[in-house]
Amino acid sequence: MQRKLTLTVSSDVYAGLRRVVGRRKISRFVEDLVRPHVLKRELESAYREMAADQGREAEALEWCDATCGDAKEP
Repeated sequence: MQRKLTLTVSSDVYAGLRRVVGRRKISRFVEDLVRPHVLKRELESAYREMAADQGREAEALEWCDATCGDAKEP
């Protein structure tokens, strides 16, 4: 069962969500972010599920590679 929820965000945040996530994908995006914080799940199964998502893993690897050079050596 789904329930409707009204959230208020700044215009900048809303524009960024539409640009990055897509117009009809914001609800799913927000639910995916919030779910682990409000519902108890087995940590191991959650990590296994995330690792099975090849698109997510590829994006994470790309992000890691792109930001690796940002770290400054002491």
